[in-house]
Amino acid sequence: MAEVMTVRGPVPSSELGRIMPHEHLLSLTPGPWLTGGHADDRADLAVGALAGLAERGFGTVVDLSPYGVVGRDADGADAALLAEISERSGLHIVSGTALYLESYAPAWAREASLDDLTRRFVADATTGIGDSGVRAGVYGEQATSLDEITPFEDRVLRAVARAHRETGLTIMTHTTHGTMAHEQVDLLASEGADLDRVVIGHLDTQLSVDAARSVIDRGVRIAIDTIGKEVWDFFLGPVPDRADGEFGKRAFARSDAGRADLVAELVADGYADRILLAQDLTGAEVWMNAGTHGQLGYAYLADRFLPELTARGVSDDAIEQMTARTPARLLEVAA
Repeated sequence: MAEVMTVRGPVPSSELGRIMPHEHLLSLTPGPWLTGGHADDRADLAVGALAGLAERGFGTVVDLSPYGVVGRDADGADAALLAEISERSGLHIVSGTALYLESYAPAWAREASLDDLTRRFVADATTGIGDSGVRAGVYGEQATSLDEITPFEDRVLRAVARAHRETGLTIMTHTTHGTMAHEQVDLLASEGADLDRVVIGHLDTQLSVDAARSVIDRGVRIAIDTIGKEVWDFFLGPVPDRADGEFGKRAFARSDAGRADLVAELVADGYADRILLAQDLTGAEVWMNAGTHGQLGYAYLADRFLPELTARGVSDDAIEQMTARTPARLLEVAA
């Protein structure tokens, strides 16, 4: 029986139910603490946020939090929190392991060689993340920058590809607003990655059917994984200290109606088995999207977005393919 590595150990893939394949459970508020600094309440927040998923058929959440951002440290304490959240919520949780954009990378990662990084990613999957004993069940979200892959990001992506070849774990990437998708595929292919077990992320940030189709046709899968994030601010690096006065920022908008149109057209073209759906919900953006994440949280995908797909002619079977069968297959440990 095929198994998936969760934060509490291996489970049969048949037990996963529907899957949220790209979330960040330890970053549900910008703080993330709401206790006046007296306690770390991230597990409590996550358990509460997950409460309605089981009744909607979702049994598994994949936490794709890279080292240094959205709730992932190097010593494994945050990974251990995921095991607590899984036990208390009754849901399966799969932990990813990765590094984010170069501008956010911790010092140890910047100084690590390709071989060092490869060994770390292999160890994360075979012995555990830091001292937690929690084994990664997927590589991701491995990131590249806006319109470029820096030398550091090239090195880390190659390390993930080499670790993937050794462990069999699927690779899930972060493209910054959909850029460098083909370059990611080129790099991973050059390292001998099994492209059928590669998911190129954030392809819904362009809302282009032609662009999405061109990536899928390379032999990989894509993630429509910012559902509910219709408006957000973004920064290409950590926000620097600011003096008093005015400053510029970037903002981004993509409608969920456009996302639903994109998915429906791709499904009609026969690509249902090449698509994953997720929300990428973090507290820093919830307040900007009061009518989506801010209103329904993790239930938004099931309660609002999937009915929009149905209204566009997407069949129940195709929805089950995208939310259950395909992500389960990708999480299964390759023989």
